[in-house]
Order: sequence, then C-alpha cells, then structure tokens
Amino acid sequence: MYVTPRPDACDDPHYAVRLGLTGALSYLAVAILAPALPPVVAALPVGLIAAQRRAFNPGRAIGAPVSIIVMVTVFTWAVEQLRPMPLVYVGAMWLTYFGGFLMILRTGAPTGMLILIVAVLMSVMGMNGSATVETMRDGFVQASLVALVLAPLVYWLVPPRTRERHVDAPVPGPGHAATGAAIRASVLMALTFWLYTVMQPSDMMMAMVATMVLVFPTRQAVTSEAMQRVRATLYGGAAALALTLLALWTLSPHLPVLLGLIFLSGLGFGHLMFTGRQPSMVYQYAFSVVLALVAGALSTQDPGYATFTRIVLTLAGAFAAASAVGLLDALTDWRGERAANA
Repeated sequence: MYVTPRPDACDDPHYAVRLGLTGALSYLAVAILAPALPPVVAALPVGLIAAQRRAFNPGRAIGAPVSIIVMVTVFTWAVEQLRPMPLVYVGAMWLTYFGGFLMILRTGAPTGMLILIVAVLMSVMGMNGSATVETMRDGFVQASLVALVLAPLVYWLVPPRTRERHVDAPVPGPGHAATGAAIRASVLMALTFWLYTVMQPSDMMMAMVATMVLVFPTRQAVTSEAMQRVRATLYGGAAALALTLLALWTLSPHLPVLLGLIFLSGLGFGHLMFTGRQPSMVYQYAFSVVLALVAGALSTQDPGYATFTRIVLTLAGAFAAASAVGLLDALTDWRGERAANA
C-alpha cells in the first residue's frame, strides 16, 4: 500500500509548526464542543491534515472528511438494519473487509484502509446497540467537520513554501489479489468476532491496529508495519505521560497551558518526521496517540491505565494480525514468491 513520504524541508519548512498548531486547535475544539468521544475529535483532524504534503490540496482537504461523514452514515444505517440477523451481519462485514482489501491490493491506494477502519469501528460498536453506534457516528461527523474548518485555517496561518501539490503514486501489487484479500478479510473478521463475543467495545483498538497492519501486501511489510505501530504507541504514550503533558496539567490545570504543551509535542514529533531514524509515519501516528490519550485521560480515563491498555491492545492486534497473515500467505503463496525464487 502507498505510504505518504517524509515531508520535505525545502517544500514545507514549517510543517512541524503546522502539525503542532493543528493538534492544539483540535484539542481546543474538544474543549468547545464537549463531544461524547473526545479522542476521536482530537486525533482524527490531525491524521487527515498531517497526511498532506507540499501545497494545500482543497480536493483532498474536503474530500476525505466528506467521505468519512458519508461512510459512517451509511454504515450506521447498515449496522442497525443487519444486527438482528447475526449470520447476515457477519457475512456483510466480511464482504466489506474483502472489498476494502481487494481495492488496496489491486490499486495500492490507501482509500480502502479508510473504508476498513470505519467498517471495523461501526460494526464493533453496533453490536452494543443503536445508541452506541450512533454516538460513534456523531463523533466521526464532529471530527470531520473540525477537519474541514482547520485544514484551510492552518495552511493559511502556516503556508508551505512550494505551490506544487503532492501527487500520490500508488503501485499495484503482483499476484492473485483476491486470495490475499480473502486471507486478510478472514483474519480481520476473526479479530472482530473476538471483539463481538469476548472483549469490550473500548478494546476496539486491537482490531484497528490489525487493520492498519493487514493493508500491506507482503509478510515483510506486514511485520515491519506491526513494529512501527508498536513503536509509535510507545513514543506517544511516553509523550503523554513523561513529557509533561499530563504532569504539568496537574500542576497548572488551565486550558492555555495544555494547548501550549500539545503544540510543543506536535512541534517535536513534526521535527522528528524530518530527521528521525524511524519512518515519518511513526512520529505522525505517535502524535495522534498523544492527542487520543490526553483527550481520554482528561475526560473519563485514568492516564496510566489508558496508556497501558493502548500499548497492550496495540501489541495484541499488531502481532496477532502479522502472525496469522504471515502463516496464511506462506501457505497459499498467492504472490507467487516461491516460483519467482526458484
């Protein structure tokens, strides 16, 4: 799957400033809106805006949030209609997963991952009733509207140097994509079913991380992504707890102090996206983890327990997905690797 490259200091030297500003403004929106799901409203706009490179792209800035609003509305309706029929419900989710993975494997474009993440979240939340899935829908709609407002604002306040827009260059993978998609859909469905029957909806991070890992076509890429997600969660958890975000808040519980600390955290991770040893997406995801943990910790969760739970669920989801898909890919050889090496 196509991965967004590092930001270029020549094209966008103030990218880190924009990242920190986006995080601070997203959290300010949480304070103003008082949403039912603060972590979603805090983290989603950052993920959508930070993924842009070079000049501001209005089509992408508008298209991604609008697509999310449409998808969560459609999935909410589908979940509410299908939940009384468990076999149909599970079958429909598997087909949705299969379609998303097939889109990714055949085109290399990341659009399918957005479909998969929304499908996982809405299906897991939907098993707990209409009120729960509607709350999740409303959280995504609020976060998408915040992203629609913030994207042009932060690019106006901190414009890039270049006027050239970034163009994605996804590359389709070789092999029988349908087989690879079926393997990944089955692994993700197994993890989702585990959440349906055994775990709590609050543990859905396990399936979300698995989704982000499974979108990659090779065993090596899946394993590498799993390690990156784990490292990003550790970095984000450390920043939320150790880098004074929560510690200083307890000493000076004022919103401007917290917004300043979030800005500095985003500034630091944004700088690491230029110069860090890890791939840039590790640091971008780590900043999203910071925002989600801080928003959750300052609303309903204990910060230490929230961080520990996030790390455990990330480890479980990433390595369960990587192990299962690695074994099944090796057994089926759907990419034709054995013939190529012969």
